Amino acid sequence: MSEVSFCQTISYNADDFEYEAVQQENGNATVIKFEIDESKYSPGDVVVVLDGEDIVFHGIIGKIEDGHGFASDPRGSLLAGTVQ
Repeated sequence: MSEVSFCQTISYNADDFEYEAVQQENGNATVIKFEIDESKYSPGDVVVVLDGEDIVFHGIIGKIEDGHGFASDPRGSLLAGTVQ
């Protein structure tokens, strides 16, 4: 019997997306921590953060702990490494 798994894409608007940069490179967040509904999403789901029509972060949720998801975008992130 083969197992079928589904993944979802979660989209956020950069203007109101609240996150903590866990790791950063060249001023851009490469691993982020953010609040997430554990009953709706799971590791393996995709996170996309948009600034208008531009994708500034595109990563996969690696883990979820205590209502926070951790996602990484090691190559293409344009999301600020520090939140002001």
